[in-house]
Amino acid sequence: MSSDIKPTATLDVRGEICPYPDVKTKKKLKSMKPGEILEVIVDYPLSVERIPRTVEKMGHELLKIVKVGESEWKLYIKVKG
Repeated sequence: MSSDIKPTATLDVRGEICPYPDVKTKKKLKSMKPGEILEVIVDYPLSVERIPRTVEKMGHELLKIVKVGESEWKLYIKVKG
């Protein structure tokens, strides 16, 4: 479960399709400080593949992906400095 990770901020992009979840995640990460954790909630399956690639390219750390229900995921990202 995700209870061991305490997010600093949450970004809910349910109902949005690519590229918006990816773009909004990048924008939010740029506004956060090193060590903070972003929780991203998505319901678009392609975002579960794209967002981790974006996070890696930006130099941040994907901590965990949790599947919640049939078509919803939570991604936990740690901001690196």
